[in-house]
Amino acid sequence: MNRYTLHETFVVDQSELDIWKSEPHSHNYFEIIFIENGKGFHTINDSKIPYKSRDIFLLAPEDTHHFDIQERTRFTCFKFTELLFSNKINLPDRKYWLQRIEQILHRPNILPGDAIFHEEDRNVIWDIQKLVMHEFRQEQTYHREIISNAISTILSLIVRNISESYEKLKKDSSVNLERSKIDDILSHIHQNIYNNDVTKINYMANKFNMSQSSISTYFKKQTGDSIHQYITKYKMKLVKHRLLHTDFTIAEIAYQLGYTDESHLTKTFKKHFASSPKQFRKEALASND
Repeated sequence: MNRYTLHETFVVDQSELDIWKSEPHSHNYFEIIFIENGKGFHTINDSKIPYKSRDIFLLAPEDTHHFDIQERTRFTCFKFTELLFSNKINLPDRKYWLQRIEQILHRPNILPGDAIFHEEDRNVIWDIQKLVMHEFRQEQTYHREIISNAISTILSLIVRNISESYEKLKKDSSVNLERSKIDDILSHIHQNIYNNDVTKINYMANKFNMSQSSISTYFKKQTGDSIHQYITKYKMKLVKHRLLHTDFTIAEIAYQLGYTDESHLTKTFKKHFASSPKQFRKEALASND
């Protein structure tokens, strides 16, 4: 196995295997897996799907996965945290990148399997992968900035492909229409989690042609939570993720997620996790030392 690192914010692993010896496992970073050649099955969060040469997989933090290799396989894995896109890198505004990716990585209807729907995009991503590997090995001037922008572009293409794949699946007459409705509501919440006005019950009732009482009852039946409870839990999931995987201050996270101030966020966070955001981050950092 070849392993390359970029100050531990970005790691490249390359391996060629006949047997995947690792037990099903999760991790605390993002991972893009490129299948250079070979075939077999990839299990992600209990969904088992076949893989083949040139497939591309996106794993989010806390995803569990393993491979069943049928034909000798060469893997290239890009492993990174959001710190790769820190403000030390000349990207326009990393919080907007994070918001865009969160819409896919933290939604329950993300599709497992090969992430690419358009073959033209697949070709572009593989070309960018070669660029990343070249910059990684050469370490020429601005290689860190080039790698960061290249990974951001790959992720944007993957997000586009996953979204389009899901929209196509929804149009398939074999998809359960009732399940599609709740997925539409959840997707609306996830995509607009930073805009409190359009996640209010009256707005969503109007958008989905339901009364406020009927959408509230329907949502509770489908998810087990009220709309307000679900939104709060989802925001806490995003807060937890940012505490673990970014260097945003707690005040910055509070502002990004629409809380009035740091104390408001802290009070809500303690109700869900029995510790303050500051304590949670401190303990997480200590456990990783």
